[in-house]
Amino acid sequence: MNRKVAVILSGCGVYDGSEIYESVITLLRLDQRGATVQCFAPNIEQMHVINHMTGEEMPESRNVLTESARLARGEIKDLREANAMEFDALIMPGGFGAAKNLSDFANQGAGCTVLPDVLSVAQAFAKAGKPIGMMCIAPTMAAQIFGPGVVCTLGHDDDPAAAASREMGVEHQPCEVTDIVEDPRHKLVTTPAYMLAQSISETASGIYKLVDRVLELTNK
Repeated sequence: MNRKVAVILSGCGVYDGSEIYESVITLLRLDQRGATVQCFAPNIEQMHVINHMTGEEMPESRNVLTESARLARGEIKDLREANAMEFDALIMPGGFGAAKNLSDFANQGAGCTVLPDVLSVAQAFAKAGKPIGMMCIAPTMAAQIFGPGVVCTLGHDDDPAAAASREMGVEHQPCEVTDIVEDPRHKLVTTPAYMLAQSISETASGIYKLVDRVLELTNK
């Protein structure tokens, strides 16, 4: 059966949006597995714009939805149009946009909040018992989406993001870049991706497993 998967993007570029390799690998694997994909992004301004050559902030503003459209080749919708009942699963790639535009984790750490539109969509999937995949730094939103006790990974236990997530109530499990962590109770699948990866092939190995497992869980 053809599965329909929603993918939430957060801009375009690792330092201020969605991590491009993670996003493309996710979309590639979903296509290889025969899934129908619809990308979404919030129609808001980015927290800031980063020069990806220098790492310095630039004196300009960009829109998250417009920037995300670059990754989706224009096939993208405003996140407010997302309806969990129309999809079988949800996946959120990483990149600092997940911690800057989808939430304010980059600034607030354990005291962060998730963008209301992101939270409502993700919680609708969770409430419906539909699987969710999150990678890289995106699982820092897991506690707000699922509540305390949710199991996920951000890579190594000693990473500051993992420590902050534990403070928020996450049960953090260390995981290598080539593997995944699954929370069966919440149907949440996570992988470290570029929290640990040293190459695009390392990133792909974990993301492929995540996508495959998310799709398998749509049958349960």
